[in-house]
Amino acid sequence: MHKGDGYSEGSTAGTAPSSPVPVALRRVLDLVVSGEATSRAEISRRSGLARSTVGQQVDHLVARGILQELESRESVRGRPPRVLTISPQAGTIAVADIDTLSSQVAIADLTQRVIAHETVDVRIDAGPKAVLDAVTERLSSLLAKHGRDPGRVRETVVGLPGPVDFQHGCAVRPTGMPGWDSYPVAEHLRTAFRCPVVVDNDVNLMALGEAGQAEADTPLLCIKIASGIGAGIVTANGDVYRGADGAAGDIGHIRAVGGGDVLCACGNIGCVGALASHRAILRSLGIPESTGEDPLHGAHELALRVANSDPPALHALRQAATEIGEVVAMLVHMFNPRTLVLGGPLSELRDDLLSGVRAVVYQRALPLATRKLTITTTQLGAAAGIHGGIALATRDIFSPPGIARLLASDPT
Repeated sequence: MHKGDGYSEGSTAGTAPSSPVPVALRRVLDLVVSGEATSRAEISRRSGLARSTVGQQVDHLVARGILQELESRESVRGRPPRVLTISPQAGTIAVADIDTLSSQVAIADLTQRVIAHETVDVRIDAGPKAVLDAVTERLSSLLAKHGRDPGRVRETVVGLPGPVDFQHGCAVRPTGMPGWDSYPVAEHLRTAFRCPVVVDNDVNLMALGEAGQAEADTPLLCIKIASGIGAGIVTANGDVYRGADGAAGDIGHIRAVGGGDVLCACGNIGCVGALASHRAILRSLGIPESTGEDPLHGAHELALRVANSDPPALHALRQAATEIGEVVAMLVHMFNPRTLVLGGPLSELRDDLLSGVRAVVYQRALPLATRKLTITTTQLGAAAGIHGGIALATRDIFSPPGIARLLASDPT
């Protein structure tokens, strides 16, 4: 698997070297993981492998606890057919989607079934050690509570709300994240769980989560409007486009059409994130982002004012939608996505935000780029990053290097 597909030598360094995976075994496992084949006969037919070869590989994978073979529940005459699936006990995926005010954590099995999902209320400005220790403690607690062996965590995925060096597993000069610059996030989690760790931008994970939904067509462009504004791009073949250094999608620092001399946290003036982010709207309306009693006070208060048709709130939201729409129209021309998803706290105010962005995109972008474009808000909400992290981990685990690590692990 190419590094752009999610496998990263840098972010998974420290794992034991693995032997090459036999082609026949990989083909068998690929067909079961993808759902293209669920029985030995189907695998043989689709792969062109001899039944005896398929039988040997399936028996090996079942013995290793990676596959399970169960009797089908379908009502048929004679002997019930046997169905092959990934074993729920083959291993666990741990995911942490870290945001400015709190973090989402979850554990899942290798079938991508979410076993448990919780919120950790630690602000990102508490620093990387405090946040990552809290995340580690909660993930460890979930593993223990649900009877998952910590020694069989196959991969940990972490999403960060800032620029990420994907190869080295750390944030790079993020704004509003004191202490996080170059902090070894991957190494911190690898020490705790002793498994490969992937660190990615939170919007990339959100985009992967949304791209995995049944009605989402790719290429997909996901825009997260929160404390800043970022974009995640999933290509037609399901890869995340990260750019040469992982900086792709950091659109919050594009100069806004009406940016004027508004100062951004990056030191420049007129950035769209400084003008149209959720945080910028709250600041313009004098609404605190959080309080001691309610970490999400700002989101709740803004939603209430919009629901009550408060003129300043409606004007601020519509102006932000216009500024975001201008940038999005440019991205639509550049990437020609099939689906555009708006996420983050502002996406909950979908009518005003969606209509404003749509109006600008359809006005500014040429018909060829928009004739089949779907513009919508997130289907998964705050859980999008979690689902994207699980999808990324699963793809890594069933890549050739990941399969080799699975086969090298203790089968019991």
